[in-house]
Amino acid sequence: MPALRPNAPTGLPPGAALLFAVAAGASVANVYFAQPLLATLGADFGIGERAVGAVVTLTQLGYGIGLLLLVPLGDRLDRKRLAVAQMLALAFALTAVATARSPGVLFAAFAAVGLLAVVTQLLVASAAALADDTSRGRVVGTVTAGIVVGILLARTVAGLLADAAGWRSVYAASAVLSVAVAAALARILPSGGARPTPPPYRKLLGSLPELLRTEPLFRQRAVIALLLFASFGTLWSSVALPLSEPPYTLSHSAIGAFGLAGAAGALAASPAGRLADRGYARHVTGGGLALLTLSWLPLAATTSTLWALAAGAIVLDLAVQAVHVTNQTVLYALRPDAGSSLIGGYMVFYSLGSALGAITATTLYAAAGWHAVCALGASFALAGLGVWALGERGARRARSSAAATASGGQDIRTSTPELRKRSTQSANHEASASAACRAATSE
Repeated sequence: MPALRPNAPTGLPPGAALLFAVAAGASVANVYFAQPLLATLGADFGIGERAVGAVVTLTQLGYGIGLLLLVPLGDRLDRKRLAVAQMLALAFALTAVATARSPGVLFAAFAAVGLLAVVTQLLVASAAALADDTSRGRVVGTVTAGIVVGILLARTVAGLLADAAGWRSVYAASAVLSVAVAAALARILPSGGARPTPPPYRKLLGSLPELLRTEPLFRQRAVIALLLFASFGTLWSSVALPLSEPPYTLSHSAIGAFGLAGAAGALAASPAGRLADRGYARHVTGGGLALLTLSWLPLAATTSTLWALAAGAIVLDLAVQAVHVTNQTVLYALRPDAGSSLIGGYMVFYSLGSALGAITATTLYAAAGWHAVCALGASFALAGLGVWALGERGARRARSSAAATASGGQDIRTSTPELRKRSTQSANHEASASAACRAATSE
């Protein structure tokens, strides 16, 4: 079957947006499959509770390295060929996990899975590049929905397959699915997507340090993302440990089912986007981080009742999705000329935060128990709220300074350059992103 021609409304072949969503969801799920399986992996390979979190940590670190090294290639090479190649390589890495016989091979294979699973971000950038201006937000929203579903269903699917056919079947099945997705991408998607005159790879690799150095808004949102996903990773990378022990001793399927409680998080994406559209991005961020902090109160009661875990997981995932969507909305217009690099740069902090949460949570659980883990998760959330509050204080000072200057009370040259830049960025970027966000959040 030849590649289909792009259609007029979106610039995408018919059904391509759905294919992007399925491919992105299937890819990102590989990063989360291990979370309900940690106790079993530790038992099979003789890895203690303190060290078993390294499975998740190495996967996330691999993901972070991939974001730095592989995602920028989407701004230089043909995205179709790059996506197909990465999907096939991912299938090979998943096969290595499924057949691993020693801890060393297992850890290396998980790191490779994380490295190659960044094809998810390449697919987002490809969908945005192929869509036209009037439908780009809707298309990106469709792909993002696929990612959310992939993350949420990963734990449930992993639990069901592990109970039915062993944990290795999870990765064997995913390897087969990756090959099928690669074949579909190769047959349906049009070629192209790279720049006519792509920048040198070395310059693309330097895009993250440049963003951190020159963009105050990016710095703030990146740090918030790190702390946001550190709190998120603290829960989902360690919750399998108390649930697999007395008094619960739950099966893989039952542990994975708690991932469905997070499905409510997907419901936060659309309202959060609409509020950001109306100029309330800062309020959504602050409210989401406050809600994330409070979610750890019911989560601390997990050892007494599973209803507390369900309630806390719903609130936590709602808060995380609201802040994550708002972050991306605000940053959308920062560097439209380097979409893949910008996506990769922001998501590096997502990956680092997830890795930090995973290794600290499992280590702390082995040393001090569940309540200490909950205190850690709440601390990450509270730190994120503090970063937001500092940014708000600076933004208010910048707005006050700009207002005083506009009224003639002060020469503009005496204003602090950093404050003027931050104020201008905050207003311009939120306004520039609103059209795309409006379409994306209508999904």
